[in-house]
Amino acid sequence: MAGVEETEQVKGATREDTQAADREPETLYGISGSPGIVVGRAVVLRPRSDDLVRYRLEKEAIQAEQERFQEAVDQAEQELKDLRSKFEGDLSDTLTIMDSHIRMLRDRMILDQTANLIEQKQINAEWALSRALYLVKKKFDHIADEYIRDRFADVEYVVNLLQEQLSEHGQQFPTGFAEPVIVVSEDFTPADTVRMQSEKVLGFLTEKGGTTSHTAIVARSLGLPAVVGVENITERCRTGDMIILDGYDGRVCLSPTMDQQKLYQEYDRQHRAFSEELSWYIHLASETLDGLRVRLSANIEIPNEIEGVTYYGADGIGLFRSEFGYFQQKHLPDEETLFSVYQDLVIALDPQPVTIRTLDVGGDKLAIQLPGNKFKALHERNPALGLRSIRLSLREKTLFVTQLRALLRASAFGRLRILLPLISLLSELKQVQEIIGQVMMDLTDEGVPFDPDIEIGIMVEVPSAVTMADVLAAEVDFFSIGTNDLIQYSLAIDRGNEYVAKMYDPLHPAVLRMISRTVEAGHAQGIEVALCGEMAGDVFMAPVLLGLGLDELSMRPSAIPHVKRLLRHSTSRRLTDLAKQILKCGDGMETRALLDCYLASNAGEWRERS
Repeated sequence: MAGVEETEQVKGATREDTQAADREPETLYGISGSPGIVVGRAVVLRPRSDDLVRYRLEKEAIQAEQERFQEAVDQAEQELKDLRSKFEGDLSDTLTIMDSHIRMLRDRMILDQTANLIEQKQINAEWALSRALYLVKKKFDHIADEYIRDRFADVEYVVNLLQEQLSEHGQQFPTGFAEPVIVVSEDFTPADTVRMQSEKVLGFLTEKGGTTSHTAIVARSLGLPAVVGVENITERCRTGDMIILDGYDGRVCLSPTMDQQKLYQEYDRQHRAFSEELSWYIHLASETLDGLRVRLSANIEIPNEIEGVTYYGADGIGLFRSEFGYFQQKHLPDEETLFSVYQDLVIALDPQPVTIRTLDVGGDKLAIQLPGNKFKALHERNPALGLRSIRLSLREKTLFVTQLRALLRASAFGRLRILLPLISLLSELKQVQEIIGQVMMDLTDEGVPFDPDIEIGIMVEVPSAVTMADVLAAEVDFFSIGTNDLIQYSLAIDRGNEYVAKMYDPLHPAVLRMISRTVEAGHAQGIEVALCGEMAGDVFMAPVLLGLGLDELSMRPSAIPHVKRLLRHSTSRRLTDLAKQILKCGDGMETRALLDCYLASNAGEWRERS
């Protein structure tokens, strides 16, 4: 954790003399962690400069050192439990994250590995713990997926908490601020973020983190404005500096002028007014002015996000990423555990549909991270083109059947749809159909109820599936286009590669033409076609997607009112005409120019109708 810079200024940071007179205004950019605009003075919390010391233990001291480490684990666990109980019932999403950290304290990656290193290397607990963290980090180094990558930050949080317990001079999050402040640090733990609720904290800035980091998730749950990923913010900002934090655009103004402060206060007023306007759309039908209905559904990873699904007026769950339930467990979840999760989802959303994607690991969500030794040997030179998603499920049939049984059993309680990831061959789909058929026969023999007409769909996310869409459409009940992978595979661009990531273009004409071709093939066979990639929740891209004739867009819940507002102020004819023009474009720049023109020409009409 961090130490407080200039403690005396922290307590009385209202004094004008804490800010140098010659400090020029400066604007920095990061990532929007949590929306909101706040103006206040900074409190900078700097990382500890204390270097970890390594020392060798005598053999007779090993057991005592292991016991010291275990005591630190017990103390850290109790601290998290005490903090959790303080906010019981108020912040369900946040408490779920804290529960995961409590479980992580007992995870073998940290607990067993550290204890083993103490014994094998005869080293002190602090050094063994840092070495265990290094070994865990090596497993995350090649993960491109933002959500999975950000989960390593949770491991770091837990390790830092343990290091504080092992240290004789650990620093907890500071308390007792004399006035509301904006706290600045390299990073915060979710527990620190929860503590901010009871302190005079307006918002926070960090050097690390992304939109899916747990610190950002907690901040959004608390309604605490935050900007994360601001490079060198702890060096460029000083305690006592006046700051404008813009959590909408990920912008930070250091030492702003009075005119800038007034301007941002007006921005904040406008954002609040727009948010109030959007609230009117939450429970309205998602349809165009001329009555075309388009289902706007939610993408979620954990069951606790259901509250957001209903709050933002989603038409069900368009994508439940089931794999995150596997990564959070010490052991592979059994059928009853999976059934309980799926049943709760279906009951909570009934009669709206819940689309659950089967286990999608491999590629950037490494299979070797799954619990169990059998997956540890799955090291591949090019995992993005290897044993991933449905390919892994077909190889590990016991794992697949366990999930299918849980899904089918849950289908008896509402409208559940099964989504198969990364189908690239008709033969793959045929194999899955055989397995599902056998599972249905087994459940029937056992007298276990399920929906015999359950809808089975496939993710269209590789070029071969687009090319064969007419054939595949005849075999399934629906398509869901996964644009994140489709763009990556069709343009041969690795999103995680810093040298080519800028070439990753959702509006590339080739991508849009593949979406159009998939929609046409699906509709020709009488099935619905959804899109569940990041494109779906981008209001700038939504007009062309709606014009391409998609039946459903599935996105993060908070984006739904924005897209619904656009939809309800459009006509199907205008959207279709726009899509036809865009399909003739030669590159992404031309596509963007047309979209800019369309949005600008309709903005006045939308304001009038609002």
